[in-house]
Amino acid sequence: MVLVLIALVINLREKIGLERDMLIGVIRAVVQLTVVGYVLTYIIKVDRLWLTGLMVAIIIFNAALNANKRANGIPHAFAISLLAISTATLLTIALLVLTHSVRFTPSQIVPVSGMIASNSMVAIGLAYRSMNASFHDQRQGVLERLALGSTLKQASNAIVRSAIRTGMAPTIDSAKTVGIVSLPGMMSGLIFAGVDPTKAIMYQIMVTFMLLAATSIGSVIACYLAYPQFYNVDLQLR
Repeated sequence: MVLVLIALVINLREKIGLERDMLIGVIRAVVQLTVVGYVLTYIIKVDRLWLTGLMVAIIIFNAALNANKRANGIPHAFAISLLAISTATLLTIALLVLTHSVRFTPSQIVPVSGMIASNSMVAIGLAYRSMNASFHDQRQGVLERLALGSTLKQASNAIVRSAIRTGMAPTIDSAKTVGIVSLPGMMSGLIFAGVDPTKAIMYQIMVTFMLLAATSIGSVIACYLAYPQFYNVDLQLR
């Protein structure tokens, strides 16, 4: 709480105006994590397939809802986000289970799915913002390409690729600096729990590769499904 008070004092002193959001965030974090802690305790104790699947579905659904909030008016953004995050999460988990990197138990599947879905959500949200900004700023160029006979894909290719790069950039930057600048949550948590650091490193490498794959899949699916939404039925830019 002292750490939170320090942040609040800085905000008040500098008149940044984030005090209300910070207090709401702190209260929500405490309440949500407490509830999730008890729910996970029950799910792990019961260890039922359907219950684990339900928890993963809830995580994916909420991630899609939050990604949709960053879409800023893109039609069908929730459905696109849900499909992209579901595909990225389920495909990545399937590969991890098939290669015996993780076991299909609630204590492993639920945290891993949370990491995948949250990173995919952030990547897709960034991609949406990039597409909105690019279609606005490059409107004239897109219209000119369409007038010269380009298809929607040809007219939008540069924007879509830029949006995918924007979505994946944080994960790639994190992969470049892991172990040098940051000791991420998975590795730090295992070391705190007394696991040998060399063993913890193996898990962190798995998480890094897992997130690279998931953000790639999620960003590509979301961007290629979202860009046609910027055009109307007459293939004109909205």
